[in-house]
Amino acid sequence: MSEVSVRYMIDDVPAAVTFYTTLLGFTLEHDASPAFAAVVRDGVRLLLSGEGSSGKRTLGDGRRQVPGGWNRIHLVEVANLEAEVARLHAAGVPFRTTEIVTGPGGAQVIIDDPSGNPIELFQPRQ
Repeated sequence: MSEVSVRYMIDDVPAAVTFYTTLLGFTLEHDASPAFAAVVRDGVRLLLSGEGSSGKRTLGDGRRQVPGGWNRIHLVEVANLEAEVARLHAAGVPFRTTEIVTGPGGAQVIIDDPSGNPIELFQPRQ
């Protein structure tokens, strides 16, 4: 299985590890908290870069690398999006989109991790 790595800027690495492993089914691959951790799921390696990690250092021109934006990891093959939405709402996960959006390829909703990074949950059209 090929592996894709995605780097997310994180405010609190231990909180992010808990979020991704407990709520989204990732497995902890490497833990160098509080600066860095890597979690994996279905061929995706998510690099969680906190303060003190090389991936989050201030750039040469003084700009800080911060969480957020609208680029996101896309977790495909959610079998029942409505059930996932209910489960994550009950767990207190913040939702970036307020309702499930349906299009020609399926349905999606966007949640935020503890640092405000977006994650798309997607249920393909059957």
